[in-house]
Amino acid sequence: MRSLFIKGAPILGDIPTGFPSFIMPTFTQDTFLIVLEAAFILAVLGAIDSLLTSLVADNMTRTRHNSDRELVGQGIGNTIAGLFGAIPSAGATMRTVINIRTGGQTKISGMLHSILLLAVVISLAPLASQIPHAVLAGILVKVGYDIIDVAYLRRAHKGPRWDLALMALVLGLTVFVDLITAVAVGVVLAALAFVKKMADDQLAAFAAAEPRVTTEEERLLLEKAKGRVTMFDFGGPLSFGAAADLGHQVRERVKHHTSAIVLDLSRVPFIDVSAARAVETIACDARQAGRTVYVTGMNDKVAEILSGLNADHCLPGDTHYKDRLDALRAAVAEVTSSDGADNTNEGIAAAPA
Repeated sequence: MRSLFIKGAPILGDIPTGFPSFIMPTFTQDTFLIVLEAAFILAVLGAIDSLLTSLVADNMTRTRHNSDRELVGQGIGNTIAGLFGAIPSAGATMRTVINIRTGGQTKISGMLHSILLLAVVISLAPLASQIPHAVLAGILVKVGYDIIDVAYLRRAHKGPRWDLALMALVLGLTVFVDLITAVAVGVVLAALAFVKKMADDQLAAFAAAEPRVTTEEERLLLEKAKGRVTMFDFGGPLSFGAAADLGHQVRERVKHHTSAIVLDLSRVPFIDVSAARAVETIACDARQAGRTVYVTGMNDKVAEILSGLNADHCLPGDTHYKDRLDALRAAVAEVTSSDGADNTNEGIAAAPA
């Protein structure tokens, strides 16, 4: 209202009214690939931006969005709007936060927002043109403050240092470059950090000094083997970051007097190419060293992948067991029988002629 009484106050000014003309796009052989590439990049970045906005809305409203519906609706809207010369758009975090903060809880609030914009385009443009810049600046400051997680910032220095550094990097890119670049860089770096953390945890569990023992009989069998049987427990799905170092971890743990290795795959639901090659490396190294490899708990899907990649050519066909206890019994029986055979041979050699 101040702009109506105080002359010279900066206001929005004239706002175009009416609908834009329909434009049928035309493509040539030279421009088609360029347009297709630009459309794909905009679609990917717009999808990331909209899904991040949806996650913010979910956290504020304690609901769960439908990603498929959100992206399909956005794609249809951008396709139709492009025929009228509109700029591609995506989910707007700031407008979504304003909507929720002012009481919007259902789809009707979003519809009312669209209807108001339509009314401005049709007939309310003269009134909207009188809005002062200072009012919009105040709204932006308030919305920006609401978006900031003040409680987290107070404790950010007590959390993981990498997360704090990543947040600062994304914030800097948002301010000095643009939001799309910041989102893309943040997603890629966060994914790489997650893979690194998962790989470290998987390797730590795999290379544990003491194997996971579930029954008293397993403990007694390992004690009976006196270190000649080494068991490795795959604690779940293996990422490619962890699989690349599995062979080295096995070489570090296997002692020179080890005669048998037990690979427990009971907690591995699936396996990728990197993990399959790691299993192949472990098996082939064991065969070259004269050790027997016992495999337990391997499901049909994992066995099919190993066979399809020929990664099981070093695994003996008669040392596969469903139950880990059976595999340990067979491995311990092998090393104890070989000990008995060695003692017998020594006694025969020492007997007088």
